[in-house]
Amino acid sequence: MSTPPTGRPAAPDRPVRFAAVGLDHPHALGQIAGLLGQDCELVGFASDDPAAAVARAVAERWPDVPWRAVDDLLTDPTVDVVVTAAVPDRRGPIAVQALRNGKDVVADKPGCVSLDQLEEVEKAVAESGRFWSVTFSERFEVRAAVKAGELVQDGRIGRVVQTIGLGPHREGDRAHLAGGAGRPEWFYDRNRTGGILTDIASHQIDQFLFYTGSSTGEVVASTVANYTHPDSPGMQDFGEITLASDHAHGYVRVDWYTPQGLPTWGDGRTTILGTEGFIELRKYVDLAGREGGDHLFLVDGETTQRIDCSDVVLPYYPALVHDVRNRTETACPQAHTFEVMRLALVAQRDARLAGAAK
Repeated sequence: MSTPPTGRPAAPDRPVRFAAVGLDHPHALGQIAGLLGQDCELVGFASDDPAAAVARAVAERWPDVPWRAVDDLLTDPTVDVVVTAAVPDRRGPIAVQALRNGKDVVADKPGCVSLDQLEEVEKAVAESGRFWSVTFSERFEVRAAVKAGELVQDGRIGRVVQTIGLGPHREGDRAHLAGGAGRPEWFYDRNRTGGILTDIASHQIDQFLFYTGSSTGEVVASTVANYTHPDSPGMQDFGEITLASDHAHGYVRVDWYTPQGLPTWGDGRTTILGTEGFIELRKYVDLAGREGGDHLFLVDGETTQRIDCSDVVLPYYPALVHDVRNRTETACPQAHTFEVMRLALVAQRDARLAGAAK
């Protein structure tokens, strides 16, 4: 178990002040909007590449926010929280510097790309008393996923014994590119992204631990492959993991194969198997069915039903602000975040290689 965060709480007589440092993935847009929606004060932007497509999109959306040097924002004593969606290999170092300067950190997934980086983050958290939260948006920002957690907690499907998490993505999706013409060069470099399991599959590992109520887990087997980019051996377009805890099982499949015919970037699905029923989430699309996303289907001893999740409240960002002010862990326990990233990194490190993957 981790020790609850300590350190200086944010002053109660002013808004929580945050800075966005590292603007290379469009998840930054959601992170910034999430904190602004809680009346936090955005004091500045900084990025290694201010000309990147995402950085330009951020500047266009919030034109009045000043741009400052990276080190300036990371050391500013008036900043309470640093948000980062930098190139993945930069997220760990940015987090460590921010933590050691007394700031809580909200990082896009993956929060880091190596076990060495994870160890450095863990040390910085312990020494600073601040927290490091990785935004697992496929659970935190999906109403159907939040509702599924409530149903599991209510015992609607009995004891959860397995999750199956599917995380397909589209390589050329414009929403993920913030309007850019193509993926940046770092996207095809495994050393910079951490690999497909470190990156995308961290979402599904988070859900495995959460829905099964597992504090720890193990990687039974893992594979990564490159079947479509033989000229870019650093690219991985397919990955799978088999997981286990002391009372549950999990399977993860992630890929970059979403065809253009699908009206969204990926048909993300989660199946939660309980001893008395099951839940299936169709997070972003219901194939040839209902419009929109957040489709949740519940089957238990009494009924088969679709549950409307449109009015489900997303708790992550309100909880983050509460944690900054009260030094608590209500948004996501620190030990859970560490364990998710540990499992993702171990799965990546030990993965069997297939296709052109190296």
